Amino acid sequence: MLSVHKVRPSQQRLMILEYLLTHHNHPSVDMIYNELLIKVPTLSRATVYNTLNLFLKAGLVRVLDIVENEARYDILTDFHGHFKCNTCGEIFNFRVIDEALVSEELKGFGIDDKNVYFKGTCPKCLKK
Repeated sequence: MLSVHKVRPSQQRLMILEYLLTHHNHPSVDMIYNELLIKVPTLSRATVYNTLNLFLKAGLVRVLDIVENEARYDILTDFHGHFKCNTCGEIFNFRVIDEALVSEELKGFGIDDKNVYFKGTCPKCLKK
């Protein structure tokens, strides 16, 4: 997967990629660092940050700005929306019909990126 995106594989890059592929929790740098530090005591926070930036430039991940003052990362790069629960903090994916977002008022604009974010309370937290 890394070589397809012209990213040279290393042990740390492969571990970070594996984490992203197996944890769909839209992690932050700190979440990945704290989890992988147990397995790789020599891992640095800077390595995680730099690897995620490399993955971002290569198109392997998307960055989410849904959480204030904290970048979160998503391995799913297809177009979809996100819902952040204000109670538990979990971020959920949902499908979006792309055509529904195109407005005649934007005709003639060059759109570089589209994001759909909702914030509220998830069903689990509503039951509490």
